[in-house]
This record gives sequence, C-alpha cells and structure tokens, in this order.
Amino acid sequence: MRVAIATESFLPTVNGVTTSVCRVVEQLGELGHEVLVVCPRPAPHRHAGHRVVTVPSVSVRSFPTGLPTHEVRAVLDRFAPDVLHVASPFVLGARALRDAAHLGLPSVAVYQTDMPAYLAQHAGPAGLRAANTAWRWVRRVHGLAGRTLAPSSATLAELRAHGVPRTALWRRGVDATSFHPDRRTSAEVAALRRRLAPGGEVLVGYVGRLAPEKELGRLVEVAGQPGVRLVVVGDGPARRQAEHVLGTAAAAGSRPMPVFLGHRSGTDLADAYAALDVFVHPGTRETFGQTLQEAAASGLPVVAPARGGPLDLVGHDTTGLLFDPDAPGSLGRAVGRLVLDATARSRMGEAGRALVGDRSWASLTRELVGHYEDVRAGGVAAA
Repeated sequence: MRVAIATESFLPTVNGVTTSVCRVVEQLGELGHEVLVVCPRPAPHRHAGHRVVTVPSVSVRSFPTGLPTHEVRAVLDRFAPDVLHVASPFVLGARALRDAAHLGLPSVAVYQTDMPAYLAQHAGPAGLRAANTAWRWVRRVHGLAGRTLAPSSATLAELRAHGVPRTALWRRGVDATSFHPDRRTSAEVAALRRRLAPGGEVLVGYVGRLAPEKELGRLVEVAGQPGVRLVVVGDGPARRQAEHVLGTAAAAGSRPMPVFLGHRSGTDLADAYAALDVFVHPGTRETFGQTLQEAAASGLPVVAPARGGPLDLVGHDTTGLLFDPDAPGSLGRAVGRLVLDATARSRMGEAGRALVGDRSWASLTRELVGHYEDVRAGGVAAA
C-alpha cells in the first residue's frame, strides 16, 4: 500500500505528534508499505528510508507551522497514494484533506492536539468564544476525513459530543524494550540517581514539553514536600518560569532545589525515567499522554489528573493514582502517599509495566492499517 502522511509536526521538532508519526512511518516500512511524509520545513529529507517532502512554514510559538499551499495537492497527485493519513490536522492537514477529497483519495485523520482547550486556556476573556470557533473548524476539517481516530475514550466521547462524524478509537504504542525496569540496575542509572538524590531523596519526575498548557505550576505541591526531589525532563518556552516558580516553592520549604535535565532522547531519556521513583503529570488537557505510557513501561507508578487521556492509562490505586485537578492539594497528597510507601510504589510500577508491556508500535500499526483498509473499502466508523 502507498501511504501519504501529512503531519503538522515532524523532526527536528519533538513532541507527541512527531513521535507517533515517526513510529508509524518506521512500522509501515517494516510491514512492506511505501510511505511519503509531507510536513513543514525544516525537516530531514528522509526518515527510515522513506521520502520526506517539506512545504513552506512560519514560526508560531516556536513551532514551524506548515502553510496550506498548492504544493500539497501537487505532491499528492504525483505520489498517488492508496490512502492519506493526516496527523493532528489543523492548517497543513486541513489543506491535505481538502485536496484528498478533490482527488478522490480515501483518508484517515488522527486527532491528537486539543486545540479548543488550548485556546480556552490562553485566549483570555475571549477564550470560550475562541474554543467554540476552534470546534467549528475541527468539525469542518475532520468532516472531510473518511475516519477520525481518537487516542483515548475521553477524547472519543468529546469528539462525538461536538458532532465530529465517523470516529473510532486508536491508541498509541510504546517502546517497551527501551523503556524497561531493568535499566534501573545499570551503572549509568545508578550514577544518575547518586547525582540527583545524594541524600537518599525520593525522586519524583515529570517528562514532557515545558509549555503553559502542561500546567507545570501544579508541581509546587511536589517541590515543597519533605524527602522529595523534583526532577524535570524536557524543554520549552515555559522553562524559565517553571524554574522560578518551582525553585521558589522548594526554597520556601528548605527542600532540595528541583533539577531541570533539559531535553533528552534515546538512551538518555530511558535512563532518566529509570532513575525516578514516581512519575507525575500535572496537565489536564492531554488527549492521550504518551509519557505516562513510557513511565509505566519503565516500571514507575504514575500520578496524573482524573481527566482526559490519563483516565485510560492510569488505574487508580492499581498502576498509580489519579488526583482531582479541581481540588487544591490533591496532587500533593497523591504524591505524598507514594513517597511514604515504597511497597505501593513497587506494586503499582509492576502493574503498570504489565498493563502496557504488549502495546507495541508494531501491533498498533497493524491496527492502523486495518483502518486504512476500511476507508479504502468505504467502511464507516461509529457516528
């Protein structure tokens, strides 16, 4: 099968959309499919042996945003794919879906970014109006797709509630080989733990982009706890503010200062997970939460909000703890419980590993190919 993937984000930008697209491209190649990626520039010319075509872009909040030029249709026309896969369509993806409709190409759209919630949070007094406008655009864009795939049951329900047609559930895979509890026994991880916790502190960590929508300010409830050192892995526009706010909270309680390790990938990222004792995610607007899966695969108990994607990924009191994001102190109490109970940490970490251990990208990509085949055959998902 010839698969064109139009994505709003690709390398060298690293985020959840990029990661999932890269894994899908790699696995489609392993299954014998031919793939073409269309993305904003700059980007590498090839990935996993497949061609990457770039379109002009402008920078929006440090993200390269692809422009919806006529070049998209020309690329699709030349490649003549059997199916178009659009990752997190909003601008470039919207153009690709429109062109696919004109060319008679079957299409699958993957919903990954909760843009309405983002606008509601950051558009000030006009937030609600901006969110409603965004939902109208989401309905219009995804209405062009033969099928829209949601990453979690909460997101699927939200899409359906807002009138997005032809929806189905498609979760994400995880590299359970790289992210593995056995990494804890390596000399590199042992050395990292000694550096991060010289006083034997319990290491509570966040991994992800440092941006306003991640609600990092909630981590003040962790930074000020006794016996804890907060570890933050990632980078982004909110890093300086996070360093100030979380450092102030730690200093006020005479606690160890939070450690910001910056962006990590590959083995370095897997080692960072393995060095932690507890994983915490403060954001309430996740359509899925890939880092939660990576943490679980690493054998960590996960603390996350009882809202959105984490509801599918965290079994409360089984693989971690869900906190009430509307109740001040709920996050801190959940983390504090695990800090004091090493047995619970071990039990939940083992359960989390068992839950995600078989969620390989290979199996999820085979499932995705089934969706491709359905739309090619004219199949319709649930309304």
